[in-house]
Amino acid sequence: MTIDTVAPVHPNNKHYAALIADGERGLENSGHDGIAVKAGETYDFSMFARVAGGETPFEVSLIDRESGSVAASARLNVPTGNEWKKYKTTLVAGKNASNAVLVIIPRGNGRVELDMISLFPRNTFKQRENGLRADLARAIADLKPRFVRFPGGCVAHGDGLANMYRWKNTIGPLEARVQQRNIWGYHQSVGLGYLEYFLFCEDIGAEPLPIVPAGVPCQNSATGGAGQQGGVPMREMEEYAREVLDLIEWANGDKSTPWGSKRTEAGHPEPFHLKYIGVGNEDLISNVFEERFAMIYRAVKEKYPEIAVIGTVGPFSEGADYREGWALAEKLGVPVVDEHYYQPPAWYIYNQDFYDKYDRSKSKVYLGEYAAHLPGRPNNVETALAEALHLATLERNGDAVIMSSYAPLLAKEGRANWNPNLIYFNNEEVKLTVGYHVQKLFSENAGDEYLASDLVAESGREEVRKRIACSVVRSSKTGEIIIKLINLLPAPADIRVDLSNAGTPGAAATKTVLTGKPDDRLARPTTETVETSALSRCLLPPYSLTIFRINPVSTPKIGS
Repeated sequence: MTIDTVAPVHPNNKHYAALIADGERGLENSGHDGIAVKAGETYDFSMFARVAGGETPFEVSLIDRESGSVAASARLNVPTGNEWKKYKTTLVAGKNASNAVLVIIPRGNGRVELDMISLFPRNTFKQRENGLRADLARAIADLKPRFVRFPGGCVAHGDGLANMYRWKNTIGPLEARVQQRNIWGYHQSVGLGYLEYFLFCEDIGAEPLPIVPAGVPCQNSATGGAGQQGGVPMREMEEYAREVLDLIEWANGDKSTPWGSKRTEAGHPEPFHLKYIGVGNEDLISNVFEERFAMIYRAVKEKYPEIAVIGTVGPFSEGADYREGWALAEKLGVPVVDEHYYQPPAWYIYNQDFYDKYDRSKSKVYLGEYAAHLPGRPNNVETALAEALHLATLERNGDAVIMSSYAPLLAKEGRANWNPNLIYFNNEEVKLTVGYHVQKLFSENAGDEYLASDLVAESGREEVRKRIACSVVRSSKTGEIIIKLINLLPAPADIRVDLSNAGTPGAAATKTVLTGKPDDRLARPTTETVETSALSRCLLPPYSLTIFRINPVSTPKIGS
């Protein structure tokens, strides 16, 4: 076998495999830590092939590495010819295999050329062809996210100028897309590209939030990094800004527009109704950045004033980039800024007034990345409840903080280069963290109107008072009032809920509790029906999040 580049399938993918077949040997691919195969499931196989020496039958198999037996197999014939063509077949698994390999053997003699070899389960999320892994996508959908930020943070602005994520490289036929490694050190086939991200948002009812580079790469790039920052040459910036405008036209333009027609050709004639676009990610707020960001921002606002541009204010909740980023946003009138910070639980405990102090006349806030970090970076009850405390702060300041998203979202066991993450997985199982369940509980119990309430603590000790928090919201759809109570104390909290201002409540309420020891990584919420009268006095368990859903009409008071 050799790797050749003469007349490839597409100029954007120059390399392909050339084999001198002998009828016995072929190619093998073990996937990512093996391929998990389920008995009875159908798998779609495809490849581009070119055979010059006569018709060649190919045997395609999934081999169980543990036993050496065949889990699934199929054959397809490739006729002789000088042009690349795509060939497809299906494999139906006859047995389970947790560690299978894909084996492709040309049962002929002579030169055969292969590229774009693909194997996908038929059973994907929403049954989309070559779609997302069903259980992983379902775990995200179950969070009921209002939006999805993509393609990520540092992935977006990349490892040097040549590695910035360019959305045009990720649409169209897979063989025409431009693959690359990313700043986190793994390969992207971009089979998951902008079209697939937008379709996923559509499938789960979430707003798409694409993040484009602000004309600068990550300041921590291997190329010119270590706190330094290059930038797209200014002579090329007009073209780069047009690339951002083309994205908006691709997402929202009528099929008669140049880029809207490309979306239509991809099978989606209706617009995606894009409302937000993020420009930049945790960037060094330098003169290089400011000049390029301002150019992109003004171009978008001039052509698409209805699009909300989200700026960036660096990776921390303080410091030079934070100050300069906010100053730039105020100067340009940027409607929303993207704040990022990872803090220990104590920061969330003692900064519950962080957004209370924000100037409401300035930009709105999108808290794009946050998490509670402890030594060793676990995701446990302590970190999850610190995040719940912060989410209560965000709800109280919903007029200033309009969006938030925990980060990072996904990591494969044994392959993570950042912890903690919200969802871990292996080839066969999805493992939801305590933090995931907190996010899900807040999403399911978000309401759409914040109700003022009083939390009165008998203890005068600040360290006690700061570890108990509440948030009260109402759902206009159901009329329910939702009370969230967080107890970060190592002892029960004796809570009295005064509903005298809440009208006449129904006889019953639902009560959901998530609790455990601080280092518990497996805590899960439980729900029961309780009498409303039980709210007049209840004990919040140590280290717990408790949520009541009740049916009164007006605002309750909370007392402790």
